[in-house]
Amino acid sequence: MKVLIVFAHPEKRSFNGSLLDETVKYLTEKGDQVKVSDLYRMNWKTTLDENDFPSFEKGTRLYPVLQSAKSSYSEEKFTKDVMEEQEKMKWADLIILQFPFWWFSVPAILKGWVDRVFTYNFAYGLGEYDETHFGERYGEGAMVGKKGMLMVTAGGHPEIFSKRGIDGPIDDLLFPINHGLFFYMGMDVLPSFVNYQIESADEKRFQEVLGNLKKILDNIDTIKPINYRKQNFGDYVIPAATLKEGLELPGETGYDMHILKD
Repeated sequence: MKVLIVFAHPEKRSFNGSLLDETVKYLTEKGDQVKVSDLYRMNWKTTLDENDFPSFEKGTRLYPVLQSAKSSYSEEKFTKDVMEEQEKMKWADLIILQFPFWWFSVPAILKGWVDRVFTYNFAYGLGEYDETHFGERYGEGAMVGKKGMLMVTAGGHPEIFSKRGIDGPIDDLLFPINHGLFFYMGMDVLPSFVNYQIESADEKRFQEVLGNLKKILDNIDTIKPINYRKQNFGDYVIPAATLKEGLELPGETGYDMHILKD
């Protein structure tokens, strides 16, 4: 298996840093191939701007989407750092985003990685657009056949991220990442590996988390992905991409409607 880990934590001596090191060590010992994009150590540029488009005419108005589309056809394409990350994603069988859950989202450096790497004709803009097919996305796209998984740490206790918890259900909070990034590009999305109250974790807890992670990695091919509804396969009105009336369960609302139940 070829694994890409995109790591977003500023401190290598953190719980996350130690977990990354042990994960790479374990996968390598198993015979898997591993690449790590350690964004802080790479000094990753977080902001998308005109410098991301080598063919852009400086001084003119920048339309990021249009320029991204135009650049994907130019000889220069994108900057070297962006193209290297895209090649890593093409190479990988499993893509793991590892990050601490800060302010209900990913760290800014990881969001910047997405903003710059997920370019037109790579992450979106693929396929035909008509009255029956609204592009290749949400179950189709460049990353079909690959798996995606989030490896997340949170400071709060599990109950605060429950359905009755004030922070909201963790699966809902991670939906925009799992569904809006991984599944949007066509990946099979594995259940997120989330660990809570990390600030107070000791060595015993670390080994427990590591053991649980090893079990997941050992059984990665048999883990059932989240059963999201595919966009162009009959469940949605096209081109509005709205779920057809009556497909949801009684009382079902919000994100839950977009996941098929067994």
